[in-house]
Amino acid sequence: MGKKKKIKKGLGRRIGEWLVLNRRLTAAERLGNRLGYMGSAFIMMSPYLLPYDNLGAYTYLIGAVLSIPQVFLAKQWNLVVINLNLLIGYGLYLYR
Repeated sequence: MGKKKKIKKGLGRRIGEWLVLNRRLTAAERLGNRLGYMGSAFIMMSPYLLPYDNLGAYTYLIGAVLSIPQVFLAKQWNLVVINLNLLIGYGLYLYR
């Protein structure tokens, strides 16, 4: 039982630990992540639901609305624009 061996950390591991900041997520970030996962699930199932009285178009809209908070909080502006484009495109599709 004696002494515990100290494991020597390599240079790569030290650099990795130095670059990564350990922090807790805020309530808004946790909620945004959960909504984003739910929105992604709606978007993934939508193509299969399009033939059924355009149900897929509605699920696309729901998925885009649910996933916007996650990408907005993460400042992933390209995905915010894609989701807004999805909202406009399928909104016009259902309007006509």
